[in-house]
Amino acid sequence: MRLVTACMLISSTTSLLANGFQASSPLSVRTSRVSTSSKSVAAATMSATSSSMSYDEVNKLAFRALQSQCKELGLSAAGTTAALRGRLLEHFGLLKEVSLQKEAPAATVAEIEELCATDGITFCDESDPDFDFKTLLGEVMQKSSVGHWKSATRKLKKLKKQYSTSDRPVPREAYLAVLEACAANRLNGARASEPARKILEDMSESGYDIPIDLANSCVVNSLGEGPSATHDDCGGIDAALAMVAAVESSPNGNASLTDATYGRLVSALALDGAVEEAILVLRSMVVEKLFTPPLSIFADVAKAAAKSDDHAEDVLQVLTYAKAAGYELDNIAAVEAGRDLLASGVIAAEKMDNLALGLRLLTAAAKAEGCAPDNGDALVASSSGAAQRAATLIHKRAIQQACKDNGWKLAVKLLELMPRRGLTPATSVWRSVLSTCCKNEKSRKATAILIDWITLANEGKADKPPVNVFNTVVNTCEVCGEEDLTVKVLDLMRETLETEGNIITFNIALKRLAKAGNVLACEGILIAMLNEGIEPNVVSYTTVIGACAKTKNAPMASVWLQRMRSRNVSPNYHTYNTALAACLDGKLESTFIASKIATEMVEDATRELACGLKGIANYKSALPDTYTKFLGRELMKQLRENWRNGDIDMALAKTTTRVPLLKMVDFDKEIPPEALNSIQCDLPEDDENESSDQDYEFSLLAELHKDDHRTAMV
Repeated sequence: MRLVTACMLISSTTSLLANGFQASSPLSVRTSRVSTSSKSVAAATMSATSSSMSYDEVNKLAFRALQSQCKELGLSAAGTTAALRGRLLEHFGLLKEVSLQKEAPAATVAEIEELCATDGITFCDESDPDFDFKTLLGEVMQKSSVGHWKSATRKLKKLKKQYSTSDRPVPREAYLAVLEACAANRLNGARASEPARKILEDMSESGYDIPIDLANSCVVNSLGEGPSATHDDCGGIDAALAMVAAVESSPNGNASLTDATYGRLVSALALDGAVEEAILVLRSMVVEKLFTPPLSIFADVAKAAAKSDDHAEDVLQVLTYAKAAGYELDNIAAVEAGRDLLASGVIAAEKMDNLALGLRLLTAAAKAEGCAPDNGDALVASSSGAAQRAATLIHKRAIQQACKDNGWKLAVKLLELMPRRGLTPATSVWRSVLSTCCKNEKSRKATAILIDWITLANEGKADKPPVNVFNTVVNTCEVCGEEDLTVKVLDLMRETLETEGNIITFNIALKRLAKAGNVLACEGILIAMLNEGIEPNVVSYTTVIGACAKTKNAPMASVWLQRMRSRNVSPNYHTYNTALAACLDGKLESTFIASKIATEMVEDATRELACGLKGIANYKSALPDTYTKFLGRELMKQLRENWRNGDIDMALAKTTTRVPLLKMVDFDKEIPPEALNSIQCDLPEDDENESSDQDYEFSLLAELHKDDHRTAMV
């Protein structure tokens, strides 16, 4: 009985001792803030430069946020999530001290005998010290085998935290089993992205090789189609970047990830607007890893960069990397991704106002083969609304610059390219090119451009040319002596606009007849103008008088001066000069008419000085100029020849006919005060409804008119 009781006591004591040893065996974790002087100084410095962060705030940061914060604080941004997080915790003085896990000392036989103090009894510990580790490891493997990735992940975490030691680490097979369970079904719809990321980081820290297929599968499947490449708010770019960092830091990391995996990550970054990060990964693929990514990857990054004005220059980097990868810009337009890349380059070129680059990219697209039936440049320009707008603006600015530099050949070439590339030139572009051609007296080219414009207008792809454009081309044809082209352009105007034109059109027709000296035809034109409800202006009458000057018909010149006055149109100095030139035929009758005209001119000039000029001097002023005085001296010479020939008495001629001519030659722009009282300032009302377009055409016609004999100044 005592023996049984003793045995029971010994058994009870042994049980209590065993429980006591087991109670003291688990890992003891003690957390405390680092309180050394160096950490305090670092924390104080940080508070002065950046807002302090708590332990929980640091742990909530995603991978890119951790990298950004490390860069901002001047810390290294390389490494896994745990490494980045550890640097921040250390910087803010929040690093937790974790005591190393120690094995509970096994009780020896001597210690048990000493504690029990029982004579004659011997204890022997036959238990397996790795029993708990092996049991939990078996559960991990079992859960992984049936695809219970959540349970397997939790047990793996417990195994690593509570039972793993440096001498007894978690085996590689356990990590792989759980990782395969997580990776099944595309990371279980990306829900297993974070556990997979943690496993990859743990394997990297443990120095385990990561299977290539498994690593690539985890990275690719962590990327979805949602915001930041998430899938139902799971996974995403941060998880993928963390996985890539973990895989690259593993022993076989340099050869683990494929170009398809990196390309998927680059596209996700570009779609998320992270252009700088996408370009860095793309550069690593091309320069460091010597990959040749598909054109679609370059196109995705270029599209993202072209959307922002701040990243327009980054598109040039992408184009450079594409060339470094072995692609030729002259060939890539044969595929859609290549056209998208070139289109992004055109958009960026327009934003940077780099016209040469934009035109170069479109030219490269035009050289690509395999785009039939369309041209590569047309496909690039029409690939998107932004590309079409950028291409149109590039051509417009280039044409304007060419016109400014008087480069009519370049302007014409660019204009001809626009319809081929599916671009619609604005009316201002057509007019600029036409005006440049007309200034250079390229009548045939100007006519061809006008015909192209009319053709596009008839197809509904452009606005119809206005009347003043037809006038410009008609005038150029007149200057160049292209009579057939003149008639053709006038016919086109009637067909296109269903009108005979405006006052400038009639004035151009008058100029053509005036050069031929056909006074009667000029009169018919003026009658037609009045029938059309168009009132002839000073240019119209001056041109008709120019026809009189061509035939030296002084009486008709005088008649037309009276007619224009009857229509309340005041002659200007061009009109008077033309009429005076008509009188230089050697006849005494013409000299009398010239004297009368000189009298009228002096009266108008004196009234202008007294009352002031109303309007533009070139069209309204009647003040004699140097050519007027030259004509006056020539007319006085003609009068001298008249009295020498006995046509008139010299004394009479000097006191009558020569007086107005002398006044005109000696005209002074200062009026004596006593003469001001006799001048009435009842100026006729002139038509001031000349539009800006008419003023433009008048100046253009004056510039183009080179037969400057003061006989038909238009």
